[in-house]
Amino acid sequence: MRLLHFDSAERLTSTDFSRKTIPSYAILSHTWGDDEFLFEDLVNGTGKSKAGYEKILFCGEQAACDRLQYFWVDTCCIDKWNLRELSNAINSMFRWYKNAARCYVFLSDISTPMADVQLHQSIWEAAFRKSRWFSRGWTLQELIAPTSVEFFSLERQQLGDKESLEGLIYQITGIPAEALRGDPLENFSIKDRRAWMNGRETAQEEDMAYSLIGIFGVSMDFRYGEGKAKALQRLEEEVGNGTAYTSLSSKY
Repeated sequence: MRLLHFDSAERLTSTDFSRKTIPSYAILSHTWGDDEFLFEDLVNGTGKSKAGYEKILFCGEQAACDRLQYFWVDTCCIDKWNLRELSNAINSMFRWYKNAARCYVFLSDISTPMADVQLHQSIWEAAFRKSRWFSRGWTLQELIAPTSVEFFSLERQQLGDKESLEGLIYQITGIPAEALRGDPLENFSIKDRRAWMNGRETAQEEDMAYSLIGIFGVSMDFRYGEGKAKALQRLEEEVGNGTAYTSLSSKY
């Protein structure tokens, strides 16, 4: 696992903790845009003018406020050209989010210019309900896996956390409070967990299957280009419950 931190000169630095004890860390959950700060930018020392670099700064600064030196952001902590590393990262993603000390959800489509967001929830709640973050496939596990999930607006104002916004999140997602609170996922049927993906989308069609492996507690090898139906079929085989998992390919 590769983690980020800012050194004493405020330079963004990464450390590979493979085969090492992983320190406490924060983790970012967000939706990708067209101008993200990528692994190549991290390696080459470029990309600080990119819009996505602001999310890196936000995560690092918020982690520091929470007395955490290290943090993880998917855009630049995975070498996606290294297929072995990519496969390992996707299979480990649920665990990485689960083990994070803090998960920060950055909602770039919610603006809160007001001073006290808690007193003005009626103003931003409609945008929160419609946020793109709730429609993405990968963010499902990013909501469920971590114990601490905090939501922030474009202006970096904290809107609340998974606990304080539990009722609202249930209304939006249909995910029961017990799952949001961290009850073992084995307590929920395959059918119920499958339904949590309803209405969500992924940029790569195969990710409709790959983004569910943590929810179902399995691992898979990744074959981008195989198509959604084949990926879902292989996921069904890994889950090993054909009856409860019927019609996944037609469902999504």
